[in-house]
Amino acid sequence: MGMVTGGQLVGRMLKKEGVRHIFTLSGLHVAPIYAGCVEEGIQVIDTRHEQAAAHAADAYARVTRGVGVAVVTAGPGVTDALTGVANAHAASSPMILLGGAAPIFNQSRGSLQEMEQVDLFHRISKWSDRIPTPELVPAYLAKAFRVALSGRPGPVFLELAWDVLCNGVDEETLQLPRSYRTDARQAPDPRKVDEAMALLKSAERPAIIAGSSVYWDGAWDALRRFAETARIPVYLNGAGRGCLPANHPLFFQHTRKDALSGADLVFVIGTPFDFRLNYGAEPTFSAESKIVQVDIDPTEVGRNRAVDVGLIADSYSALTAFADAAPRATRDTFISQLRERERKKLRDLEEWTKNDSVPIHHYRLAREMSEVANGPGQDPVFIADGGNWVAMAAKVIELNRPGRWLDPGPLGCLGVGAPFALASKVLHPERTHWIIQGDGSFGLNGMDFETALRFKLPMVCVVGNDAAWGQIRIPQVQMFGEDKSPGTRLAPTRYDKVVEAFGGHGELVTEPAQIRPALERALASGTVACVNVMLDPEAPVKAGAMGYAV
Repeated sequence: MGMVTGGQLVGRMLKKEGVRHIFTLSGLHVAPIYAGCVEEGIQVIDTRHEQAAAHAADAYARVTRGVGVAVVTAGPGVTDALTGVANAHAASSPMILLGGAAPIFNQSRGSLQEMEQVDLFHRISKWSDRIPTPELVPAYLAKAFRVALSGRPGPVFLELAWDVLCNGVDEETLQLPRSYRTDARQAPDPRKVDEAMALLKSAERPAIIAGSSVYWDGAWDALRRFAETARIPVYLNGAGRGCLPANHPLFFQHTRKDALSGADLVFVIGTPFDFRLNYGAEPTFSAESKIVQVDIDPTEVGRNRAVDVGLIADSYSALTAFADAAPRATRDTFISQLRERERKKLRDLEEWTKNDSVPIHHYRLAREMSEVANGPGQDPVFIADGGNWVAMAAKVIELNRPGRWLDPGPLGCLGVGAPFALASKVLHPERTHWIIQGDGSFGLNGMDFETALRFKLPMVCVVGNDAAWGQIRIPQVQMFGEDKSPGTRLAPTRYDKVVEAFGGHGELVTEPAQIRPALERALASGTVACVNVMLDPEAPVKAGAMGYAV
């Protein structure tokens, strides 16, 4: 049968796992992988920066709820991708980074781009190793997929030297691994389910805060069934956004602090007690609240906040068990009171979404974008990449399906906009893609709008331009004063012209009345479009929406 190279074996294993695209920036060290992928019909999408390739692989994993793969060359290619791996690790996203290396026979002799790479990833990945021989490529990749997808998902790094990729293996002696991982779910301890339901029976003001694992585990129907059976208000964060549609009677968005701080019982499903939940402390949570926490990772249960019932399970299994066991309830008075507070918050917010001031208010831009994006026949995906503009838009954007919100996650990494959109669009060309882009974050991977144009992947980038690192500048000036706040201003750059120079469509918006027509033209352009909107730098303070986390 002949010989098959290590690079060809990489391609075969990726195809076996259903990977249809890889993301990269060209480098000779990994060229044999490209050849193997071409042979297997796997599309190679080359970005303009290795960080963007890693971010795209992260997004690919999130959209498919499988594995995304980035391939980078040795040395600076690997170190450029490091931030993308760290972001995937913080977000529990199962991407695999394959890094090239000098041939083994030249290692330690000062080869081109030679450096220690494996150790860089030990603290920000689930597994980091080097493949020693071409014969072991299938076994190592099988383990990589198994590790990345098991338990709490996460990234893996594998180093492949030039000769490992180029040398051959006798096909007659080769057998690709089979049945090397399981998709079995982890059911909760029935005793703990009973304990949780006993707390629920006596609760008068329960609440649910559900996070990314509800999406990863495909648990949105189970979440809805549990909430409807027990009549519990639901709040969503992270990739959990959209797991209940915006018009569901038990979905709440603007009263989270009211509900959680006043709850006598809170179900915390698949989201950690990190800074986004104020570490489970007051005033976000009441010290008297009973807590039921569900997580696939035992080390997360009880971290930062004592819990009354802790369940180690995937979100689907836990929520299904809760839905089956929950006592039916009405809670009409509690729900109606909370809904009235939600309406009041919305009325207060709507005053800003209709604001006609110049420069433009963030909330006004967000409302216009949400309405255009959710127009008839549209299935929008929103990619969040920025600070104040993103945080404020998240309060207004309407989401009606799971998997339609992509943000960096708890690492707070900027630069995911174009790369995330690349991966999502290549998987779902039928969906419209809207990038909620800060003017600061545009500078990190904005060159990859050229990549989107090269691969004919239309998307709309809406730049909220306040000519500053606004989320940093406002509190920094408040704390230290204007003269001690360097490095926080930017120029009012014409990012629309940058995208036009790549061959895309650009629009500059300076007045509220211009927003909707510009967004509609951008969507109708059928190409990569940038709508550059000049925002009021003081709008977050005026609307009481300014906050910061350290």
